[in-house]
Amino acid sequence: MKSKLILLAAAIALPIQCPSAFAQSCDDDGEYLGRLSANPYDPDSVSNPYGRYGSPYSPTSINNPYSQYGSPYSPISPNNPYATKPPILCADDE
Repeated sequence: MKSKLILLAAAIALPIQCPSAFAQSCDDDGEYLGRLSANPYDPDSVSNPYGRYGSPYSPTSINNPYSQYGSPYSPISPNNPYATKPPILCADDE
C-alpha cells in the first residue's frame, strides 16, 4: 500500500506537457488575443493580470467584461456561449 501511494504521488508531481496555443479573433482583422497559458508572468498570457492580454482593463483582453473580446454579450467573445464568431485557437509555432 505504501509503494502505491509513493507511485501515485510521483505521477501527480510530474509536469504535464501541453502544446501551447494562442487565441485569435475571427473577425476581418484576425487580431492576436494572447497565449492560452496559466503562467501569470508571461507577458502574452491571458492569465497575466497586468499584461495586455490578461488585464481586466485592456481592450484586447478576453478578461475585460467591457471589451468586445471579453463581453458576455459580444458575438466575438469567448465568454458568450451564443457567440457567432468566437476567437479561434491556433497552435503556437514556438
